[in-house]
Amino acid sequence: MRENLYHMQGDEPPRVATKRILIVEDNELNMKLLRDVLEAYGYATITTAEGAASLVLARENRPDLILMDLQLPDISGFDAVRQLKDHEETRPIPVVAVTAFAMVGDERKALTSGCDAYLAKPILLRDFLELVEKFIGGAGGQRETAAAP
Repeated sequence: MRENLYHMQGDEPPRVATKRILIVEDNELNMKLLRDVLEAYGYATITTAEGAASLVLARENRPDLILMDLQLPDISGFDAVRQLKDHEETRPIPVVAVTAFAMVGDERKALTSGCDAYLAKPILLRDFLELVEKFIGGAGGQRETAAAP
């Protein structure tokens, strides 16, 4: 009924912009998992398997968050993050390292390179979604992220 009312009055219902997340991940299965989870929770995703491409995509799309693998085929995720944080347009975008690097000192190295947070693989869904929401909030009214049991 409400949609019909908007339609009859010629007004569009209010829309909330969907939050965009750039996923930089060279493993196809990990990419699919991250993309599917985020899209299921209403986020829009932009994806690439290469660090150099992430620099261009971040400038062109201005995502709300970047999820960065640290082991990439062309340039390391560490280098990509440093370059993102050195560029005025991309500096404010939060970057979360989502990586299999889980040795002593790896988290500190990721944070020192410019990452705003660090999440070791394998990821726990609840922790992952909480971290995403910490940085950018909900997806924009698409679907609430209920706590997983």
